Amino acid sequence: MPEPEYPMEREPGCPFAPAAAVREMTRENPVGRVRIWDGSTPWFVTRHADQRALLNDPRLSIDEKRPGYPHMTRSRAASAPYHPALITNTDPPEHTRLRRTVNGPFMVKRVEALRPHIQRILDGLIDDLLAGPKPADLVPAVALPVPTLVITELLGAPYQDHELFQTASHVLVSHDSTPQQAQEAARALGGYLGELFDAKAADPADDVISEMAGRVGAGEMTRVEAVTMAGAILIAGHETSANMISLGTLALLRNPDQLALLRENAGDAGFVAGAVEELLRYLTIVHTGIRRIAVEDIPLHGEVIKAGDGVIFDLSGANWDDERFPDPGRLDLRRPARSHHAFGYGPHQCIGQSLARVELQVVYGTLYARIPTLALAVAFEEVPFAMEGVAYGLRSLPVTW
Repeated sequence: MPEPEYPMEREPGCPFAPAAAVREMTRENPVGRVRIWDGSTPWFVTRHADQRALLNDPRLSIDEKRPGYPHMTRSRAASAPYHPALITNTDPPEHTRLRRTVNGPFMVKRVEALRPHIQRILDGLIDDLLAGPKPADLVPAVALPVPTLVITELLGAPYQDHELFQTASHVLVSHDSTPQQAQEAARALGGYLGELFDAKAADPADDVISEMAGRVGAGEMTRVEAVTMAGAILIAGHETSANMISLGTLALLRNPDQLALLRENAGDAGFVAGAVEELLRYLTIVHTGIRRIAVEDIPLHGEVIKAGDGVIFDLSGANWDDERFPDPGRLDLRRPARSHHAFGYGPHQCIGQSLARVELQVVYGTLYARIPTLALAVAFEEVPFAMEGVAYGLRSLPVTW
């Protein structure tokens, strides 16, 4: 039987659920293979327990420059040999050094201090939404500007330049981009951030780029590492949270009993925090897997992942694993879901997860309480999904109230 092509298409009637083949492999074939864009057939690991073990295993490497690494896209494969060292492509101890240089701003205490500011940003956007025409598109009105405003302020990048980096980031994460398009987008973003970095180095402020400029001056990282890291943070910091805000809203509108429960408990910070975890589990917006390559042989379920073999971990498979989350297709905001893998797992777990959690807690705890009659302005089947990126989301979300 031929290996299924990956990423796999979701069923149109169940766009929130992982592809049927992912769920079947989780149940029946926990260490199978899939075929990716270049014709290679990396191993495919979907079970929650297996991911917990292997994503902490030093026998697997994230070094994308190793021969046989299962690259996500053609453009990523073409550019990988030229990428500087980043937290996304290095193993310890280099990864540990680099992560330490950018960890500070994303620590829980510093992120929590941003909560009142994020609340003010959201309240202003909701005020504008309510004062404007109906129906409205929630993506540009709320979902995209909340995380973009937050991450640009955190980094020290002017928000008025958001179109430049939103456009560049869309090209860089899209599976449809050619290597040339990705190269041009990376050059535009890198040039912009390089100029911004130099300005911050000359006149530092209280922001992440200025902090990294200080580390470059102290010899703790290079300018290229700092500029590239700023680009990665900028892309990851708005793309995924924006998708979660719009997709989470659509999922709740699709499950009115759970939306009512969230409205009733909007003032309960603990309940809202738990609801965020369940929505992260249920949606698992990173739908193209995370990638590794074996550096030693690894026995697993009667198979042997050989040194040099690529491995793909499908996070949605783990988050919909019946063994870990019974009845996973049911959105249940009371479910204890914190052990999900929506942010990955292990040493390479998403550095911005604390920030994403606070943003989502503020939005989910506020938006539906302030607009209790929020409803879709089109049929569910007419909502346009965007599936071509590393994370899936919505092109638009027409709503009324």
